[in-house]
Amino acid sequence: MQNQFVFAIILLLTSLADVQPAALNKSAADIDFFKLYDNPEAHISLQKRLTTADRIAAHGYPSEHHHIVTEDGYIVGAFRIPYSHKLQNQNEYRPIVLIQHGLTSCSDAWILLGPNDGLPYLLADAGFDVWLGNGRGTTYSRNHTSRSTQHPYFWKFSWHEIGYYDIAAMIDYALETNGQGQKSIHYVGHSQGTTVFFALMSSRPEYNEKIKTAHMFAPIAIMTNMRNSLARSAGPYLGHQNIYSLLFSNQELIPHNSIIMNIFFNLCEPDQQLRVVCENVLEKLYDADRVNMVSTTS
Repeated sequence: MQNQFVFAIILLLTSLADVQPAALNKSAADIDFFKLYDNPEAHISLQKRLTTADRIAAHGYPSEHHHIVTEDGYIVGAFRIPYSHKLQNQNEYRPIVLIQHGLTSCSDAWILLGPNDGLPYLLADAGFDVWLGNGRGTTYSRNHTSRSTQHPYFWKFSWHEIGYYDIAAMIDYALETNGQGQKSIHYVGHSQGTTVFFALMSSRPEYNEKIKTAHMFAPIAIMTNMRNSLARSAGPYLGHQNIYSLLFSNQELIPHNSIIMNIFFNLCEPDQQLRVVCENVLEKLYDADRVNMVSTTS
């Protein structure tokens, strides 16, 4: 009962957080956000939040940002490393690989480790045409041909639609854009990225012909043995008609706020004192052991 109460409080607080902030003056070098302690000269200087494309380009790799329209009107973002600047293989045959993130994540997660450890960089250096997908509703996929993110119908989707529409659109788009006449791709998915793949392959079997190989990291199809306490507490109330679904369905779980995201981005930088707090929160949220954590970011 205690876990159920905590879950209800979390949902209530996140639903109340959808406040549209006034735009910051981006031309200012520093932002006088609030005065710290008794020092009248104190201020916070917020750095620009780097995108997937920014991080890729920072390491010298060619970077492309594509906007793909799905059959049901969502505009999903995908980033591409078409070739490796180390190989200069832009005129050679480059097999396509699509990499899809997990729940609450986005394409950023794959490239944060930098070129020595990040899978997209390693694949690009191995001669692949690398595509990083983003499911609808995530940071880079918040547009629609006719719906606003403020409209409840924008959020009326599940992992089924991400697989059925988004992944299918990404596969077709990558095959067409590559321009080398390829008929199939390699696929890499993590967590929810595997679930949406299973959904697509089972609901649209014709897409099996467009997959050369599929590589599933932490695959999820049956959740009976999931250990995460929040997921186990929320599970019985999701996907069913009840008071929680009536109150919180068809809306963003954790509303997107650019100011809050920018603050968190700066506070959780590797050289910040609060970095350890950020790591501890993530460990608790994902039940991660230290052996599964990495300390290098780029």
